[in-house]
Amino acid sequence: MQKTLVALALAALPFAAAAAPENFTLDSYHTYPNFTVEHWGLSVMTGRFDKTTGKFTIDRAARTGTVEMTIETASVTTGDNDKGSRPRARDEHLRQADFFNVAEFPRMTFKSTRVNFGGDLPSSVEGNLTLLGVSRPLTLTFERFKCGQNPFNKKDRCGGNAVGKVKRSDFGMKTAIPAVGDELALNISFEADKD
Repeated sequence: MQKTLVALALAALPFAAAAAPENFTLDSYHTYPNFTVEHWGLSVMTGRFDKTTGKFTIDRAARTGTVEMTIETASVTTGDNDKGSRPRARDEHLRQADFFNVAEFPRMTFKSTRVNFGGDLPSSVEGNLTLLGVSRPLTLTFERFKCGQNPFNKKDRCGGNAVGKVKRSDFGMKTAIPAVGDELALNISFEADKD
């Protein structure tokens, strides 16, 4: 009887380990929050942020998780850094008080309040985006969330794409509306290694 109990306990160990929360750190070289916004009703302009840090936790058995992400606002780029004959380039203007005001607000953050699961993997995350000192609810839906092994360091690695929408006026960023659209479509491409 005692041998049977020991065998059952040993057999349960892998399941107990699998049920534990898993912590991941974002790979800043493969994580790019980007956005699109309508421009003069003619085209859709694209921008991104090149410096992002963060962590997330997923517990597949309990179907819970957490997400925290910090984005350096001065890292915004739209591919327009050369002012030419203009007073300033677009990227320079985006860093000024009219838009991201990076001198006063060098970071924006997202912190989850709930992670929703579809099967064994997250399907969406609800939380608060803080930009220009203002926090507003934001839901990000995962268009893709996959896990595998990093071929270089052999660690477990997860990545994907999360999408959502915000109105910049909700954060006090009202310059040039409606010539430059109010709604920003967000797409966060990310990869993270297990700690």
